[in-house]
Amino acid sequence: MVPGTVLDSDAISGAPPVPPNPVLRRIRSRLTLWFVATFAVILLSLGAGLFTVIRHQYLQQLDRSLDDATRELIRAAHIREMEADSATGRVVDAVDELRIPERTLYLLDVNGNAVRPATADEWIRDAARAAAVLGRAEDEKEVNDDRTLRLHAERFDLVSGTPMIAVAVADKIELQNHYASLIAAFGGAAAVALLLTAAGTVLLVRTSMAPVERSLEQMRSFMADAAHELRTPLTSIRSRAEVTLQQAREPQGYVAALRAIEAESERLGGIVADLLTLSRADAGDRRDELRRVFLDDIVADAAGSALPMAEKRGVRLEMEEFEESPVLGDTELLRQMVVILLDNAIKFTPAGGQVRVRVATRNTRAGLEVEDTGVGIAPEQVSRVFDRFYRGDAARQPGEGAGLGLAIAKWIADAHAARIDVESAIGT
Repeated sequence: MVPGTVLDSDAISGAPPVPPNPVLRRIRSRLTLWFVATFAVILLSLGAGLFTVIRHQYLQQLDRSLDDATRELIRAAHIREMEADSATGRVVDAVDELRIPERTLYLLDVNGNAVRPATADEWIRDAARAAAVLGRAEDEKEVNDDRTLRLHAERFDLVSGTPMIAVAVADKIELQNHYASLIAAFGGAAAVALLLTAAGTVLLVRTSMAPVERSLEQMRSFMADAAHELRTPLTSIRSRAEVTLQQAREPQGYVAALRAIEAESERLGGIVADLLTLSRADAGDRRDELRRVFLDDIVADAAGSALPMAEKRGVRLEMEEFEESPVLGDTELLRQMVVILLDNAIKFTPAGGQVRVRVATRNTRAGLEVEDTGVGIAPEQVSRVFDRFYRGDAARQPGEGAGLGLAIAKWIADAHAARIDVESAIGT
């Protein structure tokens, strides 16, 4: 169901812009800090875990390289022994000829005595003696300048059956170089990620908080406008009562005062009813039961109710097009919407003018069009006519409503998945 175009309808007066809420600004800042801090903790945890895994892998690689170095030394010793005339010195020569970058090689006997080179540190000799018993050994030793040496020793037998110990030593400084490069790369990436996260979080929080801020601002504006609109009839009622009670009057004077109070009370009751309708709409408490109804019947009934007001104001109410238009909707709500549209059209049409109503189905969609010859709405005000309490200059007349009618009509249209539009210009 599409209530088509509503022309020259209700006009409303808005509240002044509400300054940014400092509480919301603090919430926004705290959310941003929490997001960035949480991401920083995640990065630190991820970095710590990553460094632990990579350190273990680097250490394994270093141990494999030391193991490979000892195997090369053992192979060279066997080759040189087989080619030598004498098994004593030629093995040592083979060790001299073997060069492995960043690895220091030692050949020792099972008693820990250095064969080649001629001397070895005590911790290397201890590792050789351990390997002589266990077959292989690993050890580490811290030296000056915070350097750490890592060792791998392995026992083997020459072809002649003589047991020997092959030792390979490496400086773990290469691991530290890997760590430094990794830390620098990860630190740079983490810094960039934190900056991007902070920027993204600011945008995300601002975007996610925007609807909340708008809702709070609308609520504050709504409450201020509601208080203003309610204060006017209440002030009028109190003033009339005070004036009436100041001195004795004829019965007719009391009757006139009571009628004026009754009129203001009716206006007050209407505002309260509209506010209650909108509050229920905002809360979503109303469960609309949509069923197949006929829009033309609903419009005819609403037009019949509006006809006395049109005649009283000297406005002609005409049904120009009236087709059978079935829709899925809530009869009570649809009738309320049509009454609001007709009431606005009649209210702001001068005596001698006319309001034309059309109901038709086009492209399988039912539509309602209300057109009047009223004072019109300025183009800059058209987009605001559905705002609560907004009233244009043409509508600033005593007793012409609180500017809630079209807001209710818009809610009813939205509840029926319909569209409601306004087309107007001043003087048309």
